[in-house]
Amino acid sequence: MEMKKYKLGEICKIYGRIGFRGYTTKDLVEKEDDGAITLSPTNIIDGELDYSNNTYLNWNKYYESPEIILEENNIVLVKTGSSLGKTALVRKLFHPTTLNPQFVVLKDIKANPVYFSYLIKSDYFQKNIAAIKVRSAIPTLSQEDLGSIKIFLPNREIQNKIGTILSAFDNKIALNRRMNAKLEAMAKQLYDYWFVQFDFPNENGKPYKASGGKMEYNEVLKREIPAGWEVKKLGSLFTTNRGVSYSTKTITGDKGIPMINLASFSPDGSYKIDGIKTYTGEYTNEKVLKPFDLVMCNTQQTAIDFSKDIIGKALLVPDIFDGDITSSHHVNTLKVQNEKLKFYLYRLFNTDYFHAYISHFASGTNIMGLDFAGVENYSAVIPSKEVLSKFADFTLNIEKKKSEIIRENKKLISLRDRLLPLLMNGQVEVR
Repeated sequence: MEMKKYKLGEICKIYGRIGFRGYTTKDLVEKEDDGAITLSPTNIIDGELDYSNNTYLNWNKYYESPEIILEENNIVLVKTGSSLGKTALVRKLFHPTTLNPQFVVLKDIKANPVYFSYLIKSDYFQKNIAAIKVRSAIPTLSQEDLGSIKIFLPNREIQNKIGTILSAFDNKIALNRRMNAKLEAMAKQLYDYWFVQFDFPNENGKPYKASGGKMEYNEVLKREIPAGWEVKKLGSLFTTNRGVSYSTKTITGDKGIPMINLASFSPDGSYKIDGIKTYTGEYTNEKVLKPFDLVMCNTQQTAIDFSKDIIGKALLVPDIFDGDITSSHHVNTLKVQNEKLKFYLYRLFNTDYFHAYISHFASGTNIMGLDFAGVENYSAVIPSKEVLSKFADFTLNIEKKKSEIIRENKKLISLRDRLLPLLMNGQVEVR
């Protein structure tokens, strides 16, 4: 396959947020309607843009920098910090979007954008970035240096064919992620109907409270709850233990067993696939996790910010691993007496109400730690066994389906990544 040599700056234009037009937290807004998405490196997951946890910039600041307003088929690239080199193609815009100062955007690309985005992700290009970044406390890549990187491109026909092959993988992976997001939304909505509005199905299959189901005033909570339901302190319902204490040398490299850790938790309570570590040290049987075990994050490395907190967030360990799994000491495993109860607790722990409560039990300076007594002393409504059982069965089916989808995506990503260098180097012929 014949390749021609170019400089990156000859194939695209490179824009970044101009320094004096930078913004502060005062420029940020909470609601989507009040501003545009401003991307941060956390919006890039496995080389794709993820919009599940957005930050919004007010409209005035958004329009102040028109050169970095994103369009479809642009490519974003982190130019500074620990995430330097992370990149993603803007496949589709769901809301007006711009960049924070850590990014540059590649526009007016004179190549197939899908092919070009994978060229930017390639080991060859990333090694060039590593070689020219400014060596300082915060590694930085200038736009001039970036534009000078030499690249090699086949003719446009070959680019288009390779782009079509890679897009087939990416479209299926994206579809799977949307399916998982819908499943997650469905489970959250059911929790709200059943345990916030108390409209779980009654004996006739109708919404309990809306159909006149009996409610009783509870002195502890100072509000009404369904008749027959109890209020208990959570510490009476489970035991807990921390995960494994590790050293840097035991989590360096790809060998070892999967370890759930801080990076596995998202602020919305979902599991972060790319946050897993591998652990090569010793561990006991009590530190081994099983699929759908309930775990909670007990540490946070930043100050409390309600929109970005992970401390106190919970996960059900997905069924996507083969062999032993463990967790770090930043994670507590909750062993619930009634297995049906953990599915309810998982949703409870990830509500805004519980999170506002548990945040008061976090303390520290650079690293926040959770006083687990706050969890144990929380007085929670405990539904009837029948309702718990129905909710557990429904939730377990959703979690199993989500795990199947994650497994499928892992296989697709692995296959795509094995095929990628063969396509890019011309070792596999495309027709």
